[in-house]
Amino acid sequence: MVMPISISTKALDEIKNIIAHKNIPGEYRLRVGVKGGGCGGVSYMLGFDKAKEEDKVFEWEGLEILIEKKHVMFLMGMHIDFFEGSDSRGFTFVNSDLPKRHDA
Repeated sequence: MVMPISISTKALDEIKNIIAHKNIPGEYRLRVGVKGGGCGGVSYMLGFDKAKEEDKVFEWEGLEILIEKKHVMFLMGMHIDFFEGSDSRGFTFVNSDLPKRHDA
């Protein structure tokens, strides 16, 4: 099965740091998903959860990733990175496969 997402080394290091230091239960896995839709588009989610029957399970560099079957098509080509600046930090989702919008 084709891996729908990729994760940067920096984001993977931060995810592993969270697992190691934030008391994530051993049976939980990284969950990547989408929510919303309509006029505002979708928002991307990243968190930890137990596997569910409707999940597809993927692996990236030894990390198990859960994605609901219905979310896989919305995540194809998505790259997850981690940004750390002087005034903010967090995960970013970038899909280079999507065409860029050009305003007239």
